[in-house]
Amino acid sequence: MLSEKFQAVVIGGGPGGYVCAIRLSQLGLKTACIESRGSLGGTCLNVGCIPSKSLLNLSEEFHKVKGLANKGIEVGDVKLNLDKMMKNKDKAVTVLTKGVEFLFKKNKVTYFKGYGSFKSPKEILIKDNDNKETIIESEKTIIATGSVATSLPGIEIDEQKIVSSTGALKLEKVPNKMIVVGGGYIGLEMGSVWSRLGSEVQVVEFLDHITPGMDKEISSEFMKILKKQGIKFNMQNKVETIKKNKSGVAVSTVDKEGNKNNFDCDVVLISVGRRANTEGLNLKSIGVELDDRKRIKTDKSFKTNLENIYAIGDVISGPMLAHKAEDEGIAVAENIAGQSGHVNYDTIPGVIYTTPEVAAIGKTEEQLKDSQMKYKVGKFSFMANSRAKAIDDAEGFVKILADEKTDKVLGAHIIGPHAGELIAEIGVAMEFGASSEDIARTCHAHPTFSEAVKEAALSVDKRAIHS
Repeated sequence: MLSEKFQAVVIGGGPGGYVCAIRLSQLGLKTACIESRGSLGGTCLNVGCIPSKSLLNLSEEFHKVKGLANKGIEVGDVKLNLDKMMKNKDKAVTVLTKGVEFLFKKNKVTYFKGYGSFKSPKEILIKDNDNKETIIESEKTIIATGSVATSLPGIEIDEQKIVSSTGALKLEKVPNKMIVVGGGYIGLEMGSVWSRLGSEVQVVEFLDHITPGMDKEISSEFMKILKKQGIKFNMQNKVETIKKNKSGVAVSTVDKEGNKNNFDCDVVLISVGRRANTEGLNLKSIGVELDDRKRIKTDKSFKTNLENIYAIGDVISGPMLAHKAEDEGIAVAENIAGQSGHVNYDTIPGVIYTTPEVAAIGKTEEQLKDSQMKYKVGKFSFMANSRAKAIDDAEGFVKILADEKTDKVLGAHIIGPHAGELIAEIGVAMEFGASSEDIARTCHAHPTFSEAVKEAALSVDKRAIHS
């Protein structure tokens, strides 16, 4: 027996899935969303972006308070109450997940709690936590099941001593020593949290640089700043073994010269990437095609090889970012409704929420060199920005890349205060095809961090005022 028929069903209630479901309903389609976690928001809201940003903020506040005496604000003994900090983090998650449920009710989206899988291309089997089964019918189905953390071969994550980012968000005490395997966004964010709270953090990275894919000049400056903050780096080291013992964990690596290195620690954070969460959907039986990384193949309209099935977010190619999934969710909903949804992949920003923040959009200098495109570079240091200097937060710089002939902005890279917010100005500029001259001639309030963006744009034409 079919319990209900829908015009559109979204499998997965993460940033891409719930946004897609809401937009579909707004466009007049009878819509349902299936989520297995028991709360909406996906990895991002439950065990990713949101809780990590809460801990990043709280740990930074703790770190700042300890240094206030140097700025003329004397306080008593500063103590860490980790239990309260974690409860504050959990409260933020609960409020936001409940908020998404409210949005579903407001927009008349039917919400199924359970695991969804395909019985046929137009039938979806939902199994809830009590193993009760429901079958619903869908004219159009959107797969938005996100991604899961990967480990290294032969190494099992127990979320106690050997943890993924999920376990790193729930540690019950500050580890004396932490090893972070992988120098990407997530590892460096979580490493920063526990370093500020008192842990000795060391990063083990296989490559010769951190944050793969980032503009090398920014990446190099980023590592220098993190080293000054006390994080140690072991570059070009390959992990051979990770073994638990009575005192903690032993990590064995080998460097590029073949030298063995051994590390003893309390906790190891495995942060070597994520993979598409496509298992358990029964895709093979209905004939949905996957690529060699088990991601779902789609065309430009996000349609799979089956006419009525679509996919978005981390289960398809492209950066695994919540905002990328959201934009795809809106685009596919509009395409299904007969509109012209699209995503401009050249203007998707990426942000690392450490202190200082790091943000990037568009092309890196290395990409422009590889494509043999002629370009100009404009840079401006926060050391010359009056707002940054006034509040003693002046590390980093803004870098803008523009076409040598047309002056069109091709990319921007920022390391410094509020970089994640500042990059949005460049995003708007690029979306409208602006030149660096357009940014340079736009009046920016004084004193603000955003003046560094204006000065970097002026620098493209070698006419920065304050440097």
